[in-house]
Amino acid sequence: MNHNQTVRPLLFAMLASLSGASQAVSFTHNDITLDINGTINGFYVNREAQSINRATGASTTTNNSELTNGLLPGWINFVATTQANGQDIKAHFSFAPGINNNSQTVGLPIGNNAGGAGTTNPYSQIDTRNVYFQFGNSSWGTLKFGRDIGLFGQNIILSDMTLIGVGGTSNAGIPYNTTFGMIGHGYMYTGFQPQITYTTPNLNGLQAAIGIFQPSKFAGDETKAPGIQGMASYDWKGSSASGKLWTGFVSQTTSCSVSPCSTSSFSANGFELGAKAGFGNFEAVAYAFTGSGLGLSTVGAQFYGGSNGAGNKTDSDGYFLQGTYKFGDTKVGLNYGENKDKNGYVLTGASPMNSIKNRAYTLGVYHSLNKFITLVGEFNDEKVTNVSDTNYDNKNRTLSFGGIIFF
Repeated sequence: MNHNQTVRPLLFAMLASLSGASQAVSFTHNDITLDINGTINGFYVNREAQSINRATGASTTTNNSELTNGLLPGWINFVATTQANGQDIKAHFSFAPGINNNSQTVGLPIGNNAGGAGTTNPYSQIDTRNVYFQFGNSSWGTLKFGRDIGLFGQNIILSDMTLIGVGGTSNAGIPYNTTFGMIGHGYMYTGFQPQITYTTPNLNGLQAAIGIFQPSKFAGDETKAPGIQGMASYDWKGSSASGKLWTGFVSQTTSCSVSPCSTSSFSANGFELGAKAGFGNFEAVAYAFTGSGLGLSTVGAQFYGGSNGAGNKTDSDGYFLQGTYKFGDTKVGLNYGENKDKNGYVLTGASPMNSIKNRAYTLGVYHSLNKFITLVGEFNDEKVTNVSDTNYDNKNRTLSFGGIIFF
């Protein structure tokens, strides 16, 4: 484990999300190498939430504390690799538990039936994020089969500094074992999705991927075709500057030809463009996306609220900006993101021409205590306009501090 500490937090977060290529434990038997690595985090979060009546100016403020996971849950990766007949082969399992606890009985986990209802909460289950195998080589590329991180929106979440912190929408931590970081404030969540994906060889920094994905029944009860996602990127390295450019898309159509569909057919599309550049100790990120029928980007989950049920698509767009600077083992950063949805899906109490806007900024400090542990402190300020009622806005301020270990 001899990585440079200044790049360790983001590198390890990317490895935990993608393939777990940096190993805490590694051993080989019968030509198969098994690597094991993981991450655990915990944060104290103090959150002030203010609801403002735009008509009267009256406001209500609440304040709460949490001990919670950040944007990353806990995570452990088991990665098996080998070679056969000229092919590089990999199989990857991961499990993502969390520390969050909303039990009515102190010390008992979520879903313990403390209320006597006789039911358990599905979010008490361990989240299996990665379960796939892939094969290929440097001459023709790689084929992947299984569940892994999506293509659309992948690069931006891995570039978000709050990936190893808390960010915004901190009250989402219970019961999901993860906050939202800047998801819904500049970009949509890529998710971990069933897929069959082809990735090209890396040609001097240029690489592309395209795949078919499990479709969402967002416009009725029938989908004849899978979803499609793709991305292309170009990485460059230099003595004074390095960076990455990328673009991506997502598309899905439903046939909706049987009852009780409300429309005869429906399609959704999203496009993205991003750039990241580093100059010495400074790094900048810029990103934008647009979607039609893709869903409520202000919620952050693809295909949730893609239409109003009568063929009117939800239009969404957003942008994200971030700058970070490293002082030795400490990185400081500031980011800003904004998402806007209009028309299409109608929230309770809103008009058919409803416009929803989320904007937030995060100021963060990330200190590498050693090669395993990073200490994190963040302040997030979030404003939500027309979240569920045309008369109300919400303002949320979150102060968090804690730590994360990668091993």
